[in-house]
Amino acid sequence: MRRKIVAGNWKMNMTPSQAVALIEELKPLVVSEDVDVVFCVPAIDIIPAVEACKGTNIHIGAENMYFEEKGAFTGEIAPDMLTDAGVEYVILGHSERREYFAETNETVNKKVLKAFEHGLTPIICCGESLTQREQGITIDWIRQQIKIAFLNVTADQAAKAVIAYEPIWAIGTGKVATTEQAEEVCAAIRQCIKELYGSDTAEAIRIQYGGSVSAASAPELFAQPDIDGGLVGGASLKKDFGAIVNYK
Repeated sequence: MRRKIVAGNWKMNMTPSQAVALIEELKPLVVSEDVDVVFCVPAIDIIPAVEACKGTNIHIGAENMYFEEKGAFTGEIAPDMLTDAGVEYVILGHSERREYFAETNETVNKKVLKAFEHGLTPIICCGESLTQREQGITIDWIRQQIKIAFLNVTADQAAKAVIAYEPIWAIGTGKVATTEQAEEVCAAIRQCIKELYGSDTAEAIRIQYGGSVSAASAPELFAQPDIDGGLVGGASLKKDFGAIVNYK
C-alpha cells in the first residue's frame, strides 16, 4: 500500500517571517500518521522553515534546483546547498518553470538525475495545456514528458520518485479535472512507468494530482487507485491545507 503524500507548493509567496508564522499556524492542522506532508517553499524561506518544522512531521522541499554542482550560474541553487540546509524534496519541471523560464524535458531530466545523486526526492511535474487536451493528445504528451524525465534513471531511483500530474488548465484557475480525468492520466503514467521499469517499480512510485486541489475535492481524488496525494498550490497557504492532509 503506497503512503499518501501531500505537498504544498508555495510558489513566490511568503517572506521568511511570514513563512514561519504560517508554519506555526499550520503545524497542529497537518499532523498525520498516514500522510507524508511537505512544504515546498521559496529559497529564501528554506532555512527558517526547516528550523520551524524541527520536531514535527513536516518535511521541507525546494521549488527548483540547478543541475550543476557549482559555478558561474548567477541566481541558481545547487543540490548540496539544499541538502545542507535540510531540504528533502525538490519540485522539478513545474509548468510555470517550463512556460516562464524555458525549461525543457531535457533540462528536467538533468535535474532529476542530479537530485537523485544528492539524495533528494524529486517531485517531477507533468501536464497538458487546454489545447492539447482538446486535441486529444494528453496521454501522448504526458508519456513523452515522463519518458524523457526518467532517461538514465535506475529502477531503484524511480521507485522513490514522486510524479505530480497537473493539467495546466487547472492550475490556479479554480477548475479541477474531473475525478475520472485525473485518474485516467495518473493510471496512464503508472502504465508508462511499468513499461519502462516493470510492475514492482510502477506499484511503488507515488503519483500526485495537482491543479486547484481543495478540501472539498481531495477525498474523492485521493480515493482513486492511482492517485497517491496532491501537489497543492493556493490552498497550501491557508488553513484548508490541514483539511486536505486529513482528507479522510
